[in-house]
Amino acid sequence: MAAAGADSDPATAVPAVSTCAHCQREIPSSNIDLHSVHCACNLQKCQHCGEMVPRKLMDEHYDENHAPMNCTLCKETIDRESWDLHKSEKCPQRMVACEYCEFELPAIDLNEHQDVCGNRTEHCQTCRKYIRLREWIGHEMQCHTNSNGSAETSRTIPEREVRPPAPVRPARPAHGSQHKRLLFTIAVTGIAVMVGSILFQRDESF
Repeated sequence: MAAAGADSDPATAVPAVSTCAHCQREIPSSNIDLHSVHCACNLQKCQHCGEMVPRKLMDEHYDENHAPMNCTLCKETIDRESWDLHKSEKCPQRMVACEYCEFELPAIDLNEHQDVCGNRTEHCQTCRKYIRLREWIGHEMQCHTNSNGSAETSRTIPEREVRPPAPVRPARPAHGSQHKRLLFTIAVTGIAVMVGSILFQRDESF
């Protein structure tokens, strides 16, 4: 008898619910008729996500959540669901950095650029060889680390040292010898003038 009384107690009774045929939500049975009329007149189910959207906002909902997007870089039309992937990995005009020089350029040109850039060489200070940039990481791992994991410094014969030529001392100016030559020339010239004048006077006396 007590159990029967508890089941019939309005305070403990579970209210009856009904499912709306339009939005598939569970609505109290006492309100289902009013809700169904309002739901059918004002709400519409989105064909893309299944969300119930007010009819007057359906176009806005579609534009913001489902409309294809135009990529300003490659001018392609992309589904909104694929937009993040396109922007980060697929767009051929997205800017990416060269792994060798870190110069940024469109992804469509990256392979051609890296083919050239990776063939540039850098001088290795350890082995004193010129190594292509595309081979630099493997070169360091294979040539600069021995079996114990320490860097090798004598894998190749060092380049022969080139000594600069010894400085050439400038010749001392021969100021003394030039002075002596000048005096000798003056003396010879004077003697020649004297002899010439004597001969000239002798010729006149005759």
